[in-house]
Amino acid sequence: MIQVIIFLGLLICMIFLIVAEIVWGIRWLLKKRNKTLSSKSQVRLKRNTMLLIVTIILMGGLMIYSQLTVSTPKIKDENGNVMENSIATLESVDLNARSEWISIRGQNKNNPVLLFLAGGPGGSQMAAVRHELSELEKHFVVVVWDQPGSGKSYSAGNENLTVNTYIEDGLALTEYLRNRFNHEKIYLVGESWGSALAVFLASKSPDYYHAVIGTGQMVDFLETENLDYDKAIEIATEKGDNDKINKLKENGRPPYYGSDVTWKSAEYLNYLSSYMNSNPKIQNSGYQTFRDIFSSEYSILDKINYLRGIVNTFNYVYPQLYDIDLRTDYSKINVPIYFFLGRHDINAPISLVENYLNVLEAPHKEIIWFENSGHSPWINESDRFVRELISISKQRYS
Repeated sequence: MIQVIIFLGLLICMIFLIVAEIVWGIRWLLKKRNKTLSSKSQVRLKRNTMLLIVTIILMGGLMIYSQLTVSTPKIKDENGNVMENSIATLESVDLNARSEWISIRGQNKNNPVLLFLAGGPGGSQMAAVRHELSELEKHFVVVVWDQPGSGKSYSAGNENLTVNTYIEDGLALTEYLRNRFNHEKIYLVGESWGSALAVFLASKSPDYYHAVIGTGQMVDFLETENLDYDKAIEIATEKGDNDKINKLKENGRPPYYGSDVTWKSAEYLNYLSSYMNSNPKIQNSGYQTFRDIFSSEYSILDKINYLRGIVNTFNYVYPQLYDIDLRTDYSKINVPIYFFLGRHDINAPISLVENYLNVLEAPHKEIIWFENSGHSPWINESDRFVRELISISKQRYS
């Protein structure tokens, strides 16, 4: 946080100096042209130039320092001592020639491995999982992956990202974790977009996973967008919010393509999220973005990329998902699968998950309802979320 404050202070100074340089530069040119240039003006111009150079150097140095000192907090006992067999690291791993980042946290490195797949595409939830699901660290080695084009792995993504990129890298990461921790299988938890990615991975390599747990489960992406759009219109009509109705109608119905997919989608997604957050039946309001983005896992550059991923990566990956419907494309999964659904989720319509459950073939399939949750049971009812995961880890299937 202190680094960010200093960086912002330097940024303000740099902007001020640039403006001053432009002003004095123009004055210098005019005076030189009129042959009225004074030595005092030359000295002031040189001084501002030197201050600007120094400021830029300091900003660059601070960014490098913040990149070298990022960390995830050590896991300590009640006396403040680092637990002997614990693990708490941030690591860059090579996945199909792409450098991508993971956090690994657990009180006992011999516990089962759980891989958490963030929402998005383009979302980073390293810090959020640590804050909200720290209790999991007692029972699992919790791995959170910044997928290509998100957060710390932003540079691993570009406009050529495809859904298959995520599948290939997810499987490569799974193999890495199986080998590193000497486990035949791991647990897979996916949130929102990550819930669909979890299904893709399990379908491709079912022998890699004990179970799949999807929360805020996505099923049919295009149908979801249209249902969300209609729901936003319905809510805005009930509230008499004509400005929102006009904006939504101006954007038109999904699907969206081009350079403003993120912003058009955000018109109804943010509206629905705000509506859910005001629901008194939901236990808490959800994400604490300010807390998460200023956590120690992210350097100054990572904080910038945290936001860039949400906007840019979503923009060019999400349209690729419009043709996917799990009910027809992934109707058979040879892995036990659980859906942790918030009863009040209007972002990922629960009716689609119920439809999917009816057609799905799996060794075990089950919906676990969270009565005081919206789209994010892992945040809204984190204690119960952890208890249910522990319970699943004790199940045995033939």
